[in-house]
Amino acid sequence: MVATGDDAPTFTATYKGSDHETFDLAEHLGDGPVVLAFFPGAFTPPCSNEMVALQEHHDRFADAGATLFGVSADSAFSLGAFADTYDLEFDLVSDMPGDAIEAYGLTMDIPDLGLYDVANRAVFVVDSDGQVTYSWVADDPTNEPDYEDLIEAAASA
Repeated sequence: MVATGDDAPTFTATYKGSDHETFDLAEHLGDGPVVLAFFPGAFTPPCSNEMVALQEHHDRFADAGATLFGVSADSAFSLGAFADTYDLEFDLVSDMPGDAIEAYGLTMDIPDLGLYDVANRAVFVVDSDGQVTYSWVADDPTNEPDYEDLIEAAASA
């Protein structure tokens, strides 16, 4: 599992929506901190709550110079609908193959919901040099991060 002080694994995936644009984490490094918010599944109540909370703090992340991305194993189409439903101003990234989820050590199953090989809820702040300066991984995927700690970490990265 990736921890504070590690080099962040870079990865490519797909942005939300129907255009199938490629997301490449390496392209976002060097322009200020990057916040990666991994979540199990779009439209599930805890994930909706977390993404809405991140949206409510979006301006504070921007003021800190941070770029925020939500990452899940959902399809790009699902994430596009999810972002539209909740008016999310930050980008969501589809990691359907699970490469990023695996690289960060977050792969989990939630059989009661029929979710397999999805991301555990976790947040990482990556500085301009590609180093993880903050990491939080949920003990229980229904838990949410401390948003004030996360914003502070993004501001100091």
